[in-house]
Amino acid sequence: MQYFFILGSNPALSLAELSAVFGAAKFISIGEEAAIMEIDQAFEAADAIRRLGGTVKIGRIFAESKTDKLSMLEAIKPAIKLPDGKYKFGLSFYGSHDPNLKPLAMELKKYLSQLGASVRWVTSREKTLSSVVVEQNGLTKTGAEFVLLKAGNKVRVGQTLAVQAFKELSARDYGRPARDDLSGMLPPKLAQIMINLSRSKKNDVLLDPFCGSGTILSEAALMGHRNLIGSDNSEKAIEDTRKNIDWLKSYVSPRSGIPFAGKGQMSNVKLLIADARQLSKQLEPNSVDTIVTEPYLGPQRGRLDTRTVVRDLEDLYTKSLAEFYKLLKLGGRIVMIWPVFASPQGPIMLSQKISRNFKVIPALPASQNKITGLSSRQTLLYGRQGQKVWREIVILEK
Repeated sequence: MQYFFILGSNPALSLAELSAVFGAAKFISIGEEAAIMEIDQAFEAADAIRRLGGTVKIGRIFAESKTDKLSMLEAIKPAIKLPDGKYKFGLSFYGSHDPNLKPLAMELKKYLSQLGASVRWVTSREKTLSSVVVEQNGLTKTGAEFVLLKAGNKVRVGQTLAVQAFKELSARDYGRPARDDLSGMLPPKLAQIMINLSRSKKNDVLLDPFCGSGTILSEAALMGHRNLIGSDNSEKAIEDTRKNIDWLKSYVSPRSGIPFAGKGQMSNVKLLIADARQLSKQLEPNSVDTIVTEPYLGPQRGRLDTRTVVRDLEDLYTKSLAEFYKLLKLGGRIVMIWPVFASPQGPIMLSQKISRNFKVIPALPASQNKITGLSSRQTLLYGRQGQKVWREIVILEK
């Protein structure tokens, strides 16, 4: 069966995550806005999207059509299932041009009215409905969002099954009791992406050696990972992690009534106060399957001597990676963030030489290396215009 995945603001990051979760061979079509995949095994879209930080919408492709409104209308008709009460529908178009969807919407509304339905067309100023609009109007429950994906002179027609749980992500980001805005906060959806890029299995030992306030550990636990270790050289960071994990255990969304954590889900996190450069003194060699981490990225405020900061960070990371090599099992992966500093002369990146004995894994297959969001060395970049420090997501393998 064919499914569409609407990508987030960083297409390369979204595609790399999908490739890690479903396999690169599953892709049928890839663009800057959407990917279409052939997936044989059954999966629950609502569960999948809660674990995919880089995907905005998931839906099923059910037809292919010509680009004229009557052809698209005939393609949509068989998918309509009228509920009791008002039927709400929306239309989103993904492609290289901005179409006028109003004629199609009016024909669809006319057809539904002839069936005796009370109808409302949910609109947006954009050619696509945001996940917020889809969620707030209940289009995945009591209505429908029909998605039109242009491919040459054809249109693939699909229906949205699930949208990104933006309320839950926001609550986990801004609602947690322990935050350290001065040192920078890893967004929960980026933590999800990094965990998925690691390809860690649920029973593997996953280590975050710069755990900070525990975002990666929390998201990994919520994704079902059972053997988690967090360490940091700051007692405050370890205490913040403990507070945030305790908060997640008892948190229930006031809107949906859904708890974040299942029973026992957050009880499997071991916390250590330890310097990442001496971590092998507290953990056994070859005992860790995966390392996922955002280390110290350097000073975030004031005037910086960037070259000095880069030199100090390269020293910290080189010594830390030497310890990680001792701890990781053969074939184990590291998904790690390195800072990229903006400068008038262009971005300043850390040397890849600090990876030492590790193999650098390309984020995407060579056939996809033109997608927006890749660095010149084919690693993933995460940031926004005007930001002084971007994140480079590096995948290493022992």
